[in-house]
Amino acid sequence: MVKVHFVGAGPGATDLITLKGYRLLQEAGMVIYAGSLVNPELLTYCNEDCEILDSASMTLKEIIDAMERGIKAGKEVVRLQTGDFSIYGSIREQIEEMNKRDLPFTCTPGVSSFLGAASSLGAEYTVPEVSQSVIITRMAGRTPVPDRESIRSYAQHRTSMVIFLSVQSVDKVVEELVAGGYPETTPAAVIFKATWPEEKKVVGTLENIADKVNEADITKTALIMVGDFLGEEFYYSKLYDAEFQHEFRDAE
Repeated sequence: MVKVHFVGAGPGATDLITLKGYRLLQEAGMVIYAGSLVNPELLTYCNEDCEILDSASMTLKEIIDAMERGIKAGKEVVRLQTGDFSIYGSIREQIEEMNKRDLPFTCTPGVSSFLGAASSLGAEYTVPEVSQSVIITRMAGRTPVPDRESIRSYAQHRTSMVIFLSVQSVDKVVEELVAGGYPETTPAAVIFKATWPEEKKVVGTLENIADKVNEADITKTALIMVGDFLGEEFYYSKLYDAEFQHEFRDAE
C-alpha cells in the first residue's frame, strides 16, 4: 500500500538527512517540500519522474489534496519538512485532515536545527554543574504563546535555552531573558541557517548579542542560543574518570 511519508529533512546540509529519509526520497513519486526552509539540493535525490511541489504558496487544503491525488495515482508521497517535524513542524493539523480522508502515513524523524546549531559551535547543552536541561521555545508572534510559557518565566531557571522563530525580535528576546533572570554577562549565540553552506554565526553575551545580530543583518531562519553552556568555564563529566568507572563497575 502506498503512503504519505513525513520526512525530517535535517537542519540543512544534504548529508544530514537520515538514510531512511534519503531512501524514501529516491522511491517517491511525489515530493511536497517546505519551500525555502528545506535545502533544494535534497531534491536531487529524487528520481527523474518524481513530481515535486513547493508548499510555500499552498494552503493546507491544497497540500492534502495533492497528497490524496498522489496516493490515488499509486505514488509514494513524501512530505519533506525542515529539521525534525516534531518541533514547530505543524504536522498535527496535516495528519488530522489526512485522517478524515483515510490517507495512510508514516513518520521518519530528522536532525533538528537546534542540534545542527550546537554541532556548528562544538557545544554541549548539558554540561555537568552548569546545566542539565534544555528549554526549546519561541517568542509570541502571529501564533500566541501561553503566558505560563513566556521566555521571561523560563529565564528564571537560567538553564540552556534555544529560541526558535524569534530572531526578528532579538532585542525584545534579550529584554525578556534579562528581566527573567539571566545576567547580561550570560553567553549567547545566534546561528543563521545552521549547517547550510551560507551558515553565519554570531557569538557574544546578552549585553551585545542584539547589536551583533543587527550588524550581521540576520533577520530570519536563525536560532538564538543562551546559557552558560556556551561559556569558557569548563566542567567535565565523570563518565571517563577512572575512579568513577571503577565505582560504577563495583555497583553492578
